[in-house]
Amino acid sequence: MENIKEGEIHRGVVTSIKPYGAFVALEEGENSRDDDKHRNGRYRHKRSGLCHISQMVSGRRLEDPREVVSVGDRVWVEVTEVRGDGKISLSMKNVDQATGKETRGVSGPAEHTRKRKTRVDAWEMTQLRQAYGVKRTKMDFSAEDEDPYAEVDEESSEGTEDEEGQEVEIQLNEELPPFLAGSAGELRGHTGQNEPEKAVRVSDESLQRLAEKGSRFLAETRKEKAEKRRAAERSRRERERGEDEEDPMGMENIEERLKESTKDLKESSKESTKNLKESTKDFKNTPSAVDQWKTESSLQQCGFPTLKSIRQQRESLPIFKVRSQLMRQVAENSMLVVVGETGSGKSTQITQYLAEEGYGAHGMIACTQPRRVAAKSVAQRVAEEVGCPLGQEVGYQIRFEDCTSSKTVIKYMTDGMLEREVLVDPDMGRYSVIMLDEAHERTVATDVLFALLREAVRRRKGGLRVIVTSATLDSGKFSRYFDGCPVFHIAGRAYPVKILHSRQPEPDYVAAAIDTVVQIHVNNAAGDILVFLTGREEIEACCEAIVQKMAVLRNADRGIGELLVLPVYSAMPSEMQSRIFEPTPRGKRKVVVATNIAETSITIDGILYVVDPGFVKVNAYDSRLGMDRLAVEPVSRAQADQRAGRAGRTGPGVCYRLYTRRAYDHDMCPAPVPEILRHNLATTVLVLKALGVAHVLHFPFMDPPPRQALLAALHELYILGAVSPRGSITPPGKAMARFPMDPLLSRALLQSLRLGCSRDVIVIIAMISVPDVFLRPRDHRAQADRARRQFDHPSGDHLTLLAVYRRWQDANYSRAWCTSHYLHWKSLHRAREVVRQLTGMVGATATATTPSSSSSSSAPTILKAFLSGFFKNCAKRSPNDSFHTLAENTPVHIHPSSALYRKPGLNYLLYHSLILTNMEYMHCVSKIDPSWLLQCAPKFYSPAKHGQLSLAKRTEKISPLWNKFDPNQSWRLSRGRR
Repeated sequence: MENIKEGEIHRGVVTSIKPYGAFVALEEGENSRDDDKHRNGRYRHKRSGLCHISQMVSGRRLEDPREVVSVGDRVWVEVTEVRGDGKISLSMKNVDQATGKETRGVSGPAEHTRKRKTRVDAWEMTQLRQAYGVKRTKMDFSAEDEDPYAEVDEESSEGTEDEEGQEVEIQLNEELPPFLAGSAGELRGHTGQNEPEKAVRVSDESLQRLAEKGSRFLAETRKEKAEKRRAAERSRRERERGEDEEDPMGMENIEERLKESTKDLKESSKESTKNLKESTKDFKNTPSAVDQWKTESSLQQCGFPTLKSIRQQRESLPIFKVRSQLMRQVAENSMLVVVGETGSGKSTQITQYLAEEGYGAHGMIACTQPRRVAAKSVAQRVAEEVGCPLGQEVGYQIRFEDCTSSKTVIKYMTDGMLEREVLVDPDMGRYSVIMLDEAHERTVATDVLFALLREAVRRRKGGLRVIVTSATLDSGKFSRYFDGCPVFHIAGRAYPVKILHSRQPEPDYVAAAIDTVVQIHVNNAAGDILVFLTGREEIEACCEAIVQKMAVLRNADRGIGELLVLPVYSAMPSEMQSRIFEPTPRGKRKVVVATNIAETSITIDGILYVVDPGFVKVNAYDSRLGMDRLAVEPVSRAQADQRAGRAGRTGPGVCYRLYTRRAYDHDMCPAPVPEILRHNLATTVLVLKALGVAHVLHFPFMDPPPRQALLAALHELYILGAVSPRGSITPPGKAMARFPMDPLLSRALLQSLRLGCSRDVIVIIAMISVPDVFLRPRDHRAQADRARRQFDHPSGDHLTLLAVYRRWQDANYSRAWCTSHYLHWKSLHRAREVVRQLTGMVGATATATTPSSSSSSSAPTILKAFLSGFFKNCAKRSPNDSFHTLAENTPVHIHPSSALYRKPGLNYLLYHSLILTNMEYMHCVSKIDPSWLLQCAPKFYSPAKHGQLSLAKRTEKISPLWNKFDPNQSWRLSRGRR
């Protein structure tokens, strides 16, 4: 035992366990393989060493050594290092614990005499095999010195090389189908930015340039919060770890240092504990203004208190005064445009008036909404006014949720769901009246319904009526599109509004909004304030800044009244949103900081002052990234006028526009850009093809999208197999159109039926379709991360989501189990409903029987099903360890929340979507074999021709290693990372 050599394997006993590893006492004897001698106590423990946590298991990272060993366990360990001071380092991850033999795959007496490659050797070999023109060879690294820069690990190397050991080289297939052969130039020049030309004068002080620059105040606030989180995380780790639990790996004379510091630590512990208690007590007694505001906000009473009955509330609405005139226009015209301000009662009252007039006897009365939340909330309100349970006479239908019955007369639904019903019944025979509400938002589904319902009205000849309603729209344009139908105006309770523009452009619109609110509260008469901002992050930062400033002002002058700060955005729970409707207490003022949902979707009484920075977040499709991205852009003049009108609901008001009059006249478009001009049209074209529209390019849109965008959508559907080479829809395409989801997901679902893994694919689709199921509370991030890693699958996030659902299913759908594992029960419950509905849809669509059990579905089979739809969402690792998309060569990164984050051996990846924050992150990532791309998408990918470089290699730039300006000569291969 005194002559221990590196590379030997010995038996040992675990004597103690630390957070950083386990101490193992080696047994004396020839390799210590006689268990009988150990049981009889004949072995003595002479030497002990540390088996670090990183050397316990291979293939995954441990959080706690107790997951592998316990005190007293006998283990086989390999001696990896014998230092000069007598200390030894041990390893378990390459030793079979049952037999005590090495598991590196090398046998024979030369096992320990083989020269091991150092990290410098591994790095140099990696650079050489990535060099231009060098054939890649399979490298044999020792398990102790794994190559961290290798493109392929041992598990996936077989799939990335062919039978001769040569890597599979893939390039994009440039061949086009016959029906697109004449449009090759237009397709290659298509950038995917479906934005119309704007007559905008771009200057350094224009609204567009200010929107691109962003808010400096918000950036500083974000940076400050990030630093606080990092400091809190460091403090938490230090408290959990403790000074006496520091990792001794790589530190010299750690025992001596610990002994010297133990005495000082014990002496100072009592004093530090006392100081900590006193400081905590002082902190609790004097909370910050923001903490106090958050506490008071959470305890505020919710709901809109009113003494009026439902009948009195309905009769007080402006639309009640013109009910008879409105019903007369509906009876005389099959198509009608109704324009009325928000709060006039269009969404809730027109459907009830139609039902009371007897239109429900000839079919259902449908009302579409652009948002799921609006369809559900409006239906609930109408059900209360009618006096029936929701789902009976009044119901709603949104994606993956149908709350209707055979008794339903009034049906609220999203415009996308009505678009799906047109596939089954183009004449809309189930309906007598269809109302397209909030038409000014011009969603893609609404624009398609304009044309489809216009044709249905013409065919039914009076059997169907269509009503288009909105708060602000070009009524003349809509009237001309709908065969010159009349326009009915509903007068609102409008008062004059004084509009004030900034004299100079505001460099920071968030900071300017904060200052304007404070000035209004200090200097102006009573009246509530409404502030428009672009998103949740801006709203929260603005609210906290207003609270802090008001706390300073009120401490200096108690004569200043109290300001109630109330945020509102779409992601906020409805019970929290309802606080903005409460009457303002006497002697106080209310400020509501909201997104553009306060323009038309909700009406707040008591608002006399409006602060309009002039910006809004717009969803636009970016084909370079293959994602829908939210970009901050200037509002249109119609939106600006709508915002100003919010100040004239209760009395004469004032609108503070934080932009100049010149910016209003020159930098803003007259009306919002329709979504169909800035959206991916694959779903829309698929629906039109399923309806039998042969020439999509000539479809009568109100605002036709660019020709290039339609051609790109047709090409994408052709690759998915939904469109034939002649341009007609295929049987798989018809099946894909019936599913209420993106064509990529529906294609993956259909492929899973052929591969026999539909049940698993349905679960994964459901988990992707709901909000994130993983909880990460700010105060328990470390525990939540450890709980999440329990579900991590080696293949990636798709199989991880499947594992979460299956384990929740095994726990009998327990809510307590979700809480203990930091999972969102509502999201999982929603996923369960989606699974149920999709299973029913697949049962009606499938031509082959699905397997009775999903236990036989393997990871490659499931990933191949998703790859058949998401073949464009693939990325390849570059020589610099970053990733680039295969389709557009866009640099992307693995999101830190992924199960594959910082995992070695990743070469080709499949991702569900891209998330744009400070960089482009891949969301829901799984590793794939590149040969699968040729199997699942032969129309999009093709193998590189022999003797020719692939498209990616042709566009690759070679950077020389030599740098004559580097005095340290770090460019040399021998100076590589060690």
